[in-house]
Amino acid sequence: MQAITQFNHRRDTQINSSNLVLKNEYGDFEKEGVDDFEVQNKWTECISARTKKIVNKVSSPDITFTHSLTPYQGCKQTCVYSFARNAHKNCGFNASQDFEQKIIVKRNAAQKLEELFLSKKWKCIPIVLSEKTGCDLPAERKYKITRSILENCLRYQNPIVIITKNKLILRDLDLLKKLSEKNLVQVFVSITGINEKIRRKLEPRTVNYSTRFDMIESLSKVGVPVGVMNAPIIPGVNDREMYEVLRQASLRGATAASFKTLRLNDDVAPPFKDWIKKSFPLKVDKILNLISACHNGKLNHSNFSSPMKGSVNIAYLIKQRFDKYTSQFKLSQEKFEFNTQEFIRHQPGQMRLF
Repeated sequence: MQAITQFNHRRDTQINSSNLVLKNEYGDFEKEGVDDFEVQNKWTECISARTKKIVNKVSSPDITFTHSLTPYQGCKQTCVYSFARNAHKNCGFNASQDFEQKIIVKRNAAQKLEELFLSKKWKCIPIVLSEKTGCDLPAERKYKITRSILENCLRYQNPIVIITKNKLILRDLDLLKKLSEKNLVQVFVSITGINEKIRRKLEPRTVNYSTRFDMIESLSKVGVPVGVMNAPIIPGVNDREMYEVLRQASLRGATAASFKTLRLNDDVAPPFKDWIKKSFPLKVDKILNLISACHNGKLNHSNFSSPMKGSVNIAYLIKQRFDKYTSQFKLSQEKFEFNTQEFIRHQPGQMRLF
């Protein structure tokens, strides 16, 4: 791997105070509008990498799809709950600040995907894009890897599922519309709640909830099948907001819904515990106890025979509410039926025999 972009070194001063002498200032004042701001975090380092394999099998029982693709590793959205933090240590980085500041860019992702589609071993299967980290990070504006992946899926007519919380996905409406016309795409917009004060603490460098509901509406209006991913549910933090999330998503055009309760495996636990202590100092024990109660008394429950949706009373009650609300708002929990019959395995430009 080779560093290709590096911004200013980290300063000892942790705040950027105002200059009271100046009448006007230029800066990133609306953190929830980060997708609109045309500058990178000054501590962010993009690292170029060439991967041997781009599509991986999914072993988690909570993901209904069997294969996933992640064009970027690491995520500057700074979601404290992200289970993708665990994978960053495999690259020699830590799961806290390195995960947020050192973004690995898989420059040959689209090329490796095309090679896979041309392989006789590949059977047409829906692929989940950004099951771990975002595919529409600010770096995507420059590298356009996600757009190239969508172009390949359209060219070879392979179905794809997109999970996102960034409005940069609307840049690719032209491709998404063409994919939807062939029944080759489904998009899930990740919305963790409706309380902006909590969002600013939980996922501070993401677009606000209002913008995400607008994203659902924009996708729905052009015929793209869109659902809402209400995840992760953190008991004692955002579990009471499920009703309103699903209601508003339905009103904006969502036709499907999914959810997961939080679990704190491996390297996710330390930054999350630190965040809880700083964000909710009076509720630390309550929140951690509620999370562990969803997973047989463990914060880091990793037994895949017992899925992340939980196995005891609290998790069961959350699932009951989810089932009730999805039924009330006509949001399907069923697996989307993709078109897998028209997959094209040939070099672009070649004639098909049949």
